[in-house]
Amino acid sequence: MRVLQKAGLVLALALTMALLPAVGAPAKAASASEINADAYATMQKLYNRVRGGYDLASRAAGILVFPTVVKAGFGIGGEYGEGVLLIGNQPTAYYNTISASIGFQLGAQARSVVIMFMTPQALANFRRKNGWKVGVDGSVAIVTLGVGGAIDTNTINKPVIGFILDNKGLMYNLTLEGSKISRIDR
Repeated sequence: MRVLQKAGLVLALALTMALLPAVGAPAKAASASEINADAYATMQKLYNRVRGGYDLASRAAGILVFPTVVKAGFGIGGEYGEGVLLIGNQPTAYYNTISASIGFQLGAQARSVVIMFMTPQALANFRRKNGWKVGVDGSVAIVTLGVGGAIDTNTINKPVIGFILDNKGLMYNLTLEGSKISRIDR
């Protein structure tokens, strides 16, 4: 029985890895200039879709932008994306985000993630870690929209806030808990 469980686990992992290229995951790591261009486009998308998003971003001590985070799974799932930390709207360091999950899941999706560090202390705590895990090293309050597309003002009082966007706009009822964010060289 254990052999069958392990075989199922290996098959699920193989299928998960096979699905990643199907949703446009890059075959090679993106260059710094590609990540930067995609990050600025993602921020523009945020500003266009979230009323008050530009003002909020201008108050942030730093903004971590993952233009494309690909999630794929067949029983076992994985998620990966590369991004840039913007301070004063300038690229300062590059990061990846990785997470894994087990449970009912089938298919793949891509989304953008924007994490705003609203205080210098929250930004410093993030930068000090060599592998920051959401929910362990710091909590990210996911922003939801209120009536008329305005930002929920209760959420923006947190030191670290996040936005999750798909092609249609802000996504609801999602979490970043368990995601590990690590610095990478570019």
